[in-house]
Amino acid sequence: MSPFKGQTGLKRILNASGYSLDGLRAAFTGEAAFRQLVLLNVILIPLSFFLSVSRVERALLIAVCLLALIVELLNSAVEAAIDRISLELHPLSKNAKDMGSAAQLVALSMIALVWAVILL
Repeated sequence: MSPFKGQTGLKRILNASGYSLDGLRAAFTGEAAFRQLVLLNVILIPLSFFLSVSRVERALLIAVCLLALIVELLNSAVEAAIDRISLELHPLSKNAKDMGSAAQLVALSMIALVWAVILL
C-alpha cells in the first residue's frame, strides 16, 4: 500500500488538486509541445465561439482541442517515466516513446479532421 494513499475526504481532494496543478506547471515549464498545444487551444477555443455552429458542434470543436492536451500530458508522463528508469537506449523504451508520439499525432489529426468536417 502506498503511503501517499492515506488521505480521504476533503483533504484527499485538496492534495489531488495540488498534485494536478504541479503536473500542469511541470508540463508547461518543461515541455515545449505542451506550450504549443496550449497556444493552439488559446486560439481555437475562443474562435469556436465566433463560428456559426450548433452547441454540439462547438462542444466537439472544444473537446478535440482539450483531448490533444490530455494526450500530451500522458505522452510526457510516459517519457518522464521511461527516462527515470534509464537513459540508456533500449528498443522497448523507444517503442513506448514512439507510441506516445503516435497517440499525439492521432489527436492532432483528429483536431484537423473534426474542425474541417464541421467548418467545410
